[in-house]
Amino acid sequence: MITDEVKIITRAGKGGDGIVAFDKIKMSLGPTGGKGGDGGNVFFESVRDLTALNKYKQRKEYFAGPGRNGKADRSTGHTGRDLTLTLPIGSVIKNLKTGAEFEITTAGEKILVAKGGLGGRGNYLFRSSKNTSPEEYEEGKPGEKAEFFIELRLIADIGLVGLPNAGKSSLLNEITNANVKVANYAFTTLEPNLGVLDNLVIADIPGLIEGASKGKGLGIKFLKHIQRTKVLVHCISLESDDLMKDYKTVRKELDDYSKKLTQKKEIIFLTKSDLVSEEKITENTALMKKITPEVYSVSIHDWDSLQNLLKILSDTQA
Repeated sequence: MITDEVKIITRAGKGGDGIVAFDKIKMSLGPTGGKGGDGGNVFFESVRDLTALNKYKQRKEYFAGPGRNGKADRSTGHTGRDLTLTLPIGSVIKNLKTGAEFEITTAGEKILVAKGGLGGRGNYLFRSSKNTSPEEYEEGKPGEKAEFFIELRLIADIGLVGLPNAGKSSLLNEITNANVKVANYAFTTLEPNLGVLDNLVIADIPGLIEGASKGKGLGIKFLKHIQRTKVLVHCISLESDDLMKDYKTVRKELDDYSKKLTQKKEIIFLTKSDLVSEEKITENTALMKKITPEVYSVSIHDWDSLQNLLKILSDTQA
């Protein structure tokens, strides 16, 4: 399962304390208390693993290492260990305290999100011509604390949308190596599925039902994943009694969620063409071409239609 929303708290490391110390060797008397080491920082780093948020479901707080206290030989204490938390590409991160929001869209991005506290000065750094034996020191500063809401939004070139049982998952299996579990049921897929075709990333967005944009069913949980897709492929089953109604149902949910979704390039695939007559295919193709000229019938059991589909999808890169 893909976890696509988490809240976590991060705290950077506290700086180490400076110390008070004096040289005990005769003729070399003087302050020798060193500075504390800085606390460790907290970073987010993006990875290609779409399940990377799963590990944050149980544990909610994460801490970088504290800096060590200063040493008696004027040396600075060791810096605290940095903490790097991995997030999947496509994560949108919101700092719940400041409201600042940013996203990571390429693998290997590393972002500092909480800075470690500075180490305090030891008495060696307080010495002066007027104060040759200072006993002052500083405690280390606390590290930054932050609470984040992290939301995964898939980055895909093509998004497959449609009602449940429109044949999206089966289609994705045939044209990519996704190996999605499929079944003939009217309930929505529980998570988005991804496949790759000639460097094109294709996302099978869980089936939308009427009212999805208002929270009904699971659809609203995944509508956000369509926002980054370049092209929407609307799958409609030719077995349906009313293709236009099916089309309008999904389009309304997209429009209610974000009008930007209905402005994306759209292709219509009429699926399961092997289960209906040629007459019905011709009739419904003509009907849907009133919406867009890019309407194609396809069956996972028809080699020629699949090859035509592959070419159409590949051409979206042009």
